[in-house]
Amino acid sequence: MQALALTSTWPVGTVSAGVLVRTALGSAPCELGVVGDRTRRYRLASIAKPISAWAMLVAVEEGIIGLDTPVGQPGCTLTHLLSHAGGYAFDGEAPIAAPGKRRIYSNTGIELAAQAVAEAAGLPFAQYLAEAVLEPLGMHATTLEGSPAHAMFSTLDDVLRFVGELIAPTLLSPTTAELATTPSLPTLVGVVPGVGRFAPCPWGLGLEIHGAKHPHWMGTRNSSLTFGHFGGAGTMMWVDPAATAGTVGCVALTDTPFDRWSAAALELWPAFSNAVLDEAAVLASGGR
Repeated sequence: MQALALTSTWPVGTVSAGVLVRTALGSAPCELGVVGDRTRRYRLASIAKPISAWAMLVAVEEGIIGLDTPVGQPGCTLTHLLSHAGGYAFDGEAPIAAPGKRRIYSNTGIELAAQAVAEAAGLPFAQYLAEAVLEPLGMHATTLEGSPAHAMFSTLDDVLRFVGELIAPTLLSPTTAELATTPSLPTLVGVVPGVGRFAPCPWGLGLEIHGAKHPHWMGTRNSSLTFGHFGGAGTMMWVDPAATAGTVGCVALTDTPFDRWSAAALELWPAFSNAVLDEAAVLASGGR
């Protein structure tokens, strides 16, 4: 896939990237191409959030905890925390706003949610995550080594497995998967760290929703329904369920922190995403 060659121009030490597509409802996602070392372990940083959130949603479906379960400050629920609407700062357990009033991107919120699931399940969250998500998806090279918000390490192959799950869920019901990938409290205003302030700033449950955000780290050709996440380790992934090719998923992992090349990344990632979508459309049509 020629679009993947664009990653060679990125100002990073090492990059591994891949693209999946599902051209018909009910079909399995297939790989369009990869570049770089598939088995090199990278720090995912905040891509840990959607993977951890997926495990929390498994816990919801198992009846271990509910989306409306109170967690954290008064009035705050698991849904608030997973959608960055719990009123907590980026880091720190003291609330800075009432729940449901602003989209405040928060590691603390994800950590409180994971702690609540662990307590309800009677298991360390890392163990629950492994049993609920990592092992069923064959993500054997993925480990949680601290905070469920940012301390996860994985490989391109494993993250592609998770993106395949996002494209065609097997661990969650269609209803729960739709909740995860649909804006929660859709009118909230907020900031995507390192990118900008958006009004509104849509977010699902553990997953950022593209919506009408512009300029943005996703491509200008990504549909408003695109969901995904990027990480401070220089990592990104997205799934576009309304691409011309069908449903397209993209992953790029690097070893260079985002803040060292953020200005370049906010130009290179959208251009890369656009190229992926354009080429996927051509390949899905048989190269015509």
